[in-house]
Amino acid sequence: MKSPFLFLGLILTLAGCVRIPDRVVAVDGFEIDRYLGKWYEIARLDHSFEKGLIRVTAEYRLREDGAIRVGNRGYDPNRKEWREATGKACFVGKPDIGRLKVSFFGPFYGGYNIIALDRENYAYALVCGPSRSYLWILSRSPELEASVSEMLIRKAAGNGFNTRGLVFVDQRPEPQSQPDGE
Repeated sequence: MKSPFLFLGLILTLAGCVRIPDRVVAVDGFEIDRYLGKWYEIARLDHSFEKGLIRVTAEYRLREDGAIRVGNRGYDPNRKEWREATGKACFVGKPDIGRLKVSFFGPFYGGYNIIALDRENYAYALVCGPSRSYLWILSRSPELEASVSEMLIRKAAGNGFNTRGLVFVDQRPEPQSQPDGE
């Protein structure tokens, strides 16, 4: 390595990736057991690792070591193939605050901050990353009521996110091909 300062700079930069954007607050009273399971991505601010994907889901399961297994899956219609990534998440601070750090690449973590949540049924969530460049609207079902989606978009806009850049994810199931003659 050319310089130990370059390595230290890289470490400090990566450590900042688990933060929450300024003046954005994660939910309190969070219950991980209720959050576990499958979520459908309703909308996102697009980024390179999900660009063009449809039918995107995330599944969270408790691991034996207390961490959370994260399984992300999306369909690439251009390549006609599924893309999957598996990682792990751990709490940042107290487990009743909706702040986690997620890693898909070894020791490198990114922030996963739940900033809105259906506290009654855990049916929808608004999640951001370490900056206002990362935002997701998640739902337990492939569709989300328009009024709920609009409420989450207003909350995101009020927190300084560029909601005009949201990409709404096609969650329609793949059409089933019909056998010849039918």
